[in-house]
Amino acid sequence: MSPSILVVLTSHADLADTGKKTGWYLSEFSHPHHVFASSSPPPKITVASPRGGAAPLDQSSIEAAKDDEISVEFLHKQSALWEATTPLSQILQQGIDSYDALFFPGGHGPMFDLAGDKESQEIVKRFWEAGKIVSAVCHGPAALVNVKLSNGDYLLKGKKVTAFSNSEEDGVGLSEKMPFMLETRIKEVGAEYEKAGQDWGEKLVVDGKLITGQNPASAKAVGEAILKVI
Repeated sequence: MSPSILVVLTSHADLADTGKKTGWYLSEFSHPHHVFASSSPPPKITVASPRGGAAPLDQSSIEAAKDDEISVEFLHKQSALWEATTPLSQILQQGIDSYDALFFPGGHGPMFDLAGDKESQEIVKRFWEAGKIVSAVCHGPAALVNVKLSNGDYLLKGKKVTAFSNSEEDGVGLSEKMPFMLETRIKEVGAEYEKAGQDWGEKLVVDGKLITGQNPASAKAVGEAILKVI
């Protein structure tokens, strides 16, 4: 029986007050998806978002991936995955028993909606307390930083975690536009933050069934780790 993975994308499209658009980041979904699709048997993929329907794809991530064959093929052949996502409310109603892993791709969108979304937090809590895989890459861990478990502790307390670093945020010139700094928040909730030796370098952190990747370069490794832990 093939495993089942729930992928949660952002529903947020506006990049603060910049007048620019954001959303989820193409290569952070395309590369793990390629890993999943290449496995035998390939896992069943369900895609959800806070509002359901079309989840906004960050257009700048399309330009960034124009020479990335995996992302280009994914963009052209797999659009049904993100154009008709399931609302998180429906996932909660159906329950999570049929899933083996939860995965949050990044993009700046999750910083604005998933970080504070109560339904998303409840889903994360249920996955973790059921002993299932919880994973995220780049800004995806924004969906994890405010999750509290049944005992009142933050999910990330005492865990080894990576995510988009403060220096990388500074490097793209968006630190002042973020509702919070992800690396800083991870540390505030008691996690042990780790990062690559240099900005934009690949970094994967696996702490039991918690799997995180630092940036777009780490997306493939997150996908591989999910399959390994499953």
